[in-house]
Amino acid sequence: MKRYFILGTVALFFCFTPSGETPTKPSAKVKADADNGGLVLPKGFGGLVVSEGVGKARHIAVGANGDIFVRLSKLKDGKGTVVLKDENGDGKSDASSAFGNFAGTGIALTDKYLYASSDTSVVRYAMKNGSVDEASKETIVTGLELYGEHGTKSIALDDKGHLYVTFGAPSNACQEKNRTKGSKGMDPCPILDWHGGVWQFDANRKNQKHADGLRYATGIRNIVGLDWNKATGELYAMQHGRDQLTTLYPEMYNPEQSAELPSEEFLLLKKGSDFGWPYCYHDRFQSKKVLAPEYGGDGKVQARCEGKDKPIMAFPAHWAPNALLFYTGNQFPARYKNGAFICFHGSWNRAPLKQGGYFVAFVPFKDGKPSGDYEVFAEGFAGGPEIKQPNDAKARPMGLAQGPDGSLFITDSVKGKVWRVIHQ
Repeated sequence: MKRYFILGTVALFFCFTPSGETPTKPSAKVKADADNGGLVLPKGFGGLVVSEGVGKARHIAVGANGDIFVRLSKLKDGKGTVVLKDENGDGKSDASSAFGNFAGTGIALTDKYLYASSDTSVVRYAMKNGSVDEASKETIVTGLELYGEHGTKSIALDDKGHLYVTFGAPSNACQEKNRTKGSKGMDPCPILDWHGGVWQFDANRKNQKHADGLRYATGIRNIVGLDWNKATGELYAMQHGRDQLTTLYPEMYNPEQSAELPSEEFLLLKKGSDFGWPYCYHDRFQSKKVLAPEYGGDGKVQARCEGKDKPIMAFPAHWAPNALLFYTGNQFPARYKNGAFICFHGSWNRAPLKQGGYFVAFVPFKDGKPSGDYEVFAEGFAGGPEIKQPNDAKARPMGLAQGPDGSLFITDSVKGKVWRVIHQ
C-alpha cells in the first residue's frame, strides 16, 4: 500500500494530459471546506460536503449539468432516488427533489436515459434538458427473484447497447445448509444457474426476464462495485469474498487466518469468465485460487481451481468493495487518467484484527491492468483512529461518480452524506 503526496512543484509537470488535453478546473466558486469535509486527501486535493445527508445512500450518478442523482437503499418520504442541485454554483446542494417509489442500489446515466435498479428490476427514464421525465418510465428487466443475502443489483452500460446486471449468490459457499458447520457444498452448485455472476441484457428492450439475459461471467459470489472501462472497452468488477472460515472449519483456520482470507478480488470480466465460486477462493498470500473446504480443500490444494480465472489484483479480506469507477476526467493530475477508484465500505468479520476498509483507494492502470499497488486516496470517513465495529462508523464510503468537470463524488451509506473532491 502506498500513500502519495503530490508536491506543488511536481504538479507543474501535469499541465497537460498525455493526449494534450488541457486539465479541467472546477469553477472558481467551488472551494474546498476548511477541513476538507472531514476527509484526509493527498496534497493538492480538497474536499467539500455537497449534502449533509440524503438517507441510506447507495450508488450515485452526476449529469452533464451537474445535477446529482443518488439511489437509496430505503425509501425516504416514499421515494428512492434523490436529485441534488447546485443553483448558485458554489458546489453545495441548495435544492433537492426525489422520484421513484422503489429503493435499490444501481444507477447509470447516459445523455438520453437514467437507468435505476431495485432488487427485482431495472427501469429507465428519458432525460429531457438534463432532468428526469418521470412519466417516461420503462421497465427494462423485470420479475427478478427477491432474496435477502446479496440481493442488490448493481448495473453498468457499455458502448454497444448492453446493460450488465449483477446477481449475487444467496449463499456464503453453496452449502446444503447455508452457513452451517459440517454442511457440505452442493456439487454441482445449482445456485450458479441463475446467480453468482453477471448477466448481459439489451439496454433498449423492454420487459426482459432473467432468462432473456446472457450469463456473461460466473463463479462470483457477490459484486457491488461494477464499471465499464471506456479506455479498454472491458467490464470490471470487485468481488466480495466468502465469510466464516474459522466458524465453519475451526480445525483448519484460526481466527486470524479467517480475518485475512479470502481476498477481495479486482476482476476483469470477459464473456465466459469463470472465477470459481463456490468451489474456490483466492488466497493473496499464496497468490492462487485454492479449493474451498466445503469441497474437500485444505487451504493449500488447488485441484479444479487451478484453471479458474484469476483476479487482476487482490486486496485484504472483508473490506467490502462497494463501488468501482474508472476516472476519465482531466481535472486530476495525468497519472489518475483511466485509473480506478474503489470504495471500501468496511465489513463485520475481521475480528480479532482491527476493522478494515472505510476508505477510497486508487489503482493506477496501464494497458487494462493495474500498473502499481493501490493507494489510499480518501480516508477519515469512519471518524476516529479506530472503530471496534461497523456501527461505530460515522460514515462509510459507498458510491462513486465523476462530475462533468472531472470532480470525484463520494456517497456515504450511514446518513447519505455526499462529498466532492477537487484538485486545487
